Amino acid sequence: MHPIEPPPSHWVFGDPAGFDPEDDLVGVGADLEPGTLLAAYRRGMFPMPVGDPGDPMYWFSPVRRGVLELADLRVPRSLRRSARDFEVRVDTALAEVIDACGDPRRPQGWIDDDIRAAYLRLGELGWAHSVEVWRDGRLEGGLYGLAIGGLFAGESMFHRARDASKVALIGLVDLLLAAGPGERLVDTQWVTPHLATLGVREVSRTDYLARLPRLFTSAPPDFSTRVL
Repeated sequence: MHPIEPPPSHWVFGDPAGFDPEDDLVGVGADLEPGTLLAAYRRGMFPMPVGDPGDPMYWFSPVRRGVLELADLRVPRSLRRSARDFEVRVDTALAEVIDACGDPRRPQGWIDDDIRAAYLRLGELGWAHSVEVWRDGRLEGGLYGLAIGGLFAGESMFHRARDASKVALIGLVDLLLAAGPGERLVDTQWVTPHLATLGVREVSRTDYLARLPRLFTSAPPDFSTRVL
């Protein structure tokens, strides 16, 4: 499915050159309409609710951005062996992946009903995607995010079985590599110790923003491939 461009946002985002060079938070307010979200991602921003229900949305553009260059993915031999125990699927359970990522029992959960509904709308339009890891008919792990050209802006990942979220990332990178020539990158927003073991590193906000125009000219992966 070729992504459908939604109506443009009624909101105007500021010039990234004017972002505070020492603060990840770059905006407050706006809405979560598809056109607003796409406009934000194209400017290197993403939403995250930080307060009580009903509070304005917060928008972030990290000063130190977490990114994964496809060639930097670290897959130890033990992980490759573990991956053989799973089946990797694409876009067969976006809602279930978002729900698992937003499980309130997880520490520091931030995915609320508004975020869930917004990304499901983006999925219907062909922008949001899930990579899922299954075993014996059970969803054991996965990730979801937005694909804009050669950029995959990762939102969240989860696992119920050991290594399942790592296998989802391997599947995502394989899908991006199969998309052919062009510049490609996985955006992880921030770097965590877990992500760092997989090859994710930090780049400056300036460098990240400078790469976006080139990434957006690359052809997106083929998400119609349901099983990897």
